[in-house]
Amino acid sequence: MNRGDFIWLMFLCGFSSLLLMPATHQVFVSLTQNHPYGMGFIKFAVLATMGELLAVRIVAGNWQWTIGMTYKAVIWGLLGMGIVLMFEIYLSGVMGAIKKELLFTGTGLWQAVLTAFYISALMNLTFAPAFMAVHRLTDLYIDTKCQGQQQPGLSGLIAQIDWTGFIRFVVLKTIPCFWIPAHTITFLLPPEYRVMAAAYLSVALGAILAYARRTPS
Repeated sequence: MNRGDFIWLMFLCGFSSLLLMPATHQVFVSLTQNHPYGMGFIKFAVLATMGELLAVRIVAGNWQWTIGMTYKAVIWGLLGMGIVLMFEIYLSGVMGAIKKELLFTGTGLWQAVLTAFYISALMNLTFAPAFMAVHRLTDLYIDTKCQGQQQPGLSGLIAQIDWTGFIRFVVLKTIPCFWIPAHTITFLLPPEYRVMAAAYLSVALGAILAYARRTPS
């Protein structure tokens, strides 16, 4: 472990301590309840960017604050605000469908598990691919601008993306094998702990998308 590894790990542990200590945990939960969009911005801007830094460390072998990463952090924050809304929309939608007996949930533990699974599966099979594709486009646009290249426009950006790799890895592998199970567990947790789970999953999200962008299909 080098100095950069230690600093990254200590920062993550420091953030974790704010969530785990009773006094600061209650402040965090209260802020999330009263300012969901603002907290969504902060969580994803910070933690997903840490995921991107980790991916660069894995691929390049050293820690780098790459060109445009500050802008990418802002984009992550904005996307985090969208995720806050999508969590509520899919949660409310599935609960409404269950009340109308459009989805079978069973009773007892199975009811909780199937409800969480429905929310996770529907969200990841519909919203997640579009969300990840938008993120891929914004990342490419930032890279193009910060490297001083001629702005290619939307059609040019779309043409530069390895959509085959995107579908094979991000959609067909990470969604069924990681995101659906991970978010099923997230929605099994009490509401106050879902905040923490979503924050830490954003680290994995940043790492997965950044790693996929740098790895040939």
